[in-house]
Amino acid sequence: MASKKPCRYGGNCYRKNPQHLRDYSHPNDSPESDEEANNPKRKRANDVIDSEENETKKTKGVDSPKDNDPEEASESPNESSCDAKAEEETDSDQMDNDIPSPDNVKDNIKQKYLMEMPEDFYQFWEFCKEQNKSQPENAMYSFLGWKLVGPYDILAGKHKGISRNKNGRRPNYLLHYRYYYDPPEFMTVIRGDDKTQFHIGYFRDVPSEMPVFVAVNQAADSCNIVPRGENIFGAVKNIIDETLKAKSTDQEKKKKMEHFQSKLVNFAQTKGICLALQSPSMKQRNKKVVCKSFHGAGIVVPVDQNEVGYRPVPETPADLKKMLKKVVDSKTEKERDKNMDPIQELVTLVQFANDECDYGEGLELGIDLFSYGGDVLHPIVEHLLPLAYQLLGRFEYKEIIELHLRHRSHKVNNELEL
Repeated sequence: MASKKPCRYGGNCYRKNPQHLRDYSHPNDSPESDEEANNPKRKRANDVIDSEENETKKTKGVDSPKDNDPEEASESPNESSCDAKAEEETDSDQMDNDIPSPDNVKDNIKQKYLMEMPEDFYQFWEFCKEQNKSQPENAMYSFLGWKLVGPYDILAGKHKGISRNKNGRRPNYLLHYRYYYDPPEFMTVIRGDDKTQFHIGYFRDVPSEMPVFVAVNQAADSCNIVPRGENIFGAVKNIIDETLKAKSTDQEKKKKMEHFQSKLVNFAQTKGICLALQSPSMKQRNKKVVCKSFHGAGIVVPVDQNEVGYRPVPETPADLKKMLKKVVDSKTEKERDKNMDPIQELVTLVQFANDECDYGEGLELGIDLFSYGGDVLHPIVEHLLPLAYQLLGRFEYKEIIELHLRHRSHKVNNELEL
């Protein structure tokens, strides 16, 4: 029998569809050479990847998306597939939910969301309680249509007594109000209307550090994450300022907004809270951004004095979007494989970058593919982002992105809905 043609991407190939495996050979099909096996850089990279795959399978109890046929992934873009995934979630997926919740509310939120909330988060709750004592979460609903959600649901006690949600599983707070385009760095705390899927959230570069700003996204329209202030007070004020200027704003609601705005500014001033659209700390953060990324909020990774830590994806954003469009719009598996070749080359370059500790390239490419969207791209995102977060020591984000990709949906996800 004739031997198979070697795959041009060798051990870096992520493709698992049967036709590709029948047509091409890979290093794992036969024992690798001694030279390759003893290559320290290759061994280190493979150890990290093997460790990641083993950990994922052990802790999640399921095969990762990259072990599945990409054709199968592309054939299930509808919402019913996301609901099916949710129903099939194993008990091992939610082991942490069996741990008793801490009595201290701050510890409780950290346990459920893996991150600490900044002081302004709690101060804004106290401010809203002054406006609506019985339902602080609805303090802005009558004139803006906004509700405090996410970790604010813990302060409101909405999580109490809920053992199973409408999907028949225990609530997972890492998915609670996590919209389609929300990267792990973004945590929703205010929801708007479901039509545009307008929502406001904290954005932080590193999970162990405090947020760098508060931003907005309209998930029904785009992946754009737009900073609106250093903290939630500043973001709400600046968005209200824009709304008041709009000619379409209802006059009665406008009066309510102005009244609320006045109280918000007074409260913030007494607490010394910055309300600027661009604070000094945000400007300092902008200097650390290594690339804007598709969502526009930028990414920050550590780069040492020798400029080790980041190298750019060698394609312009416009060209990369054209490549991804071809892949997502492909009609057949053969066409998709052909259109995927340039993307696979970029994935291979990321492997080389990881070998040389330029972990930022994998984060950039992964975030760009995630932000572009499309089920067919999920296996590549799952291949790139968890590893990038692991190499950067951002393990909380690794857990979030793996979970999000398994349950990603264009619907608004309320984990506490019965």
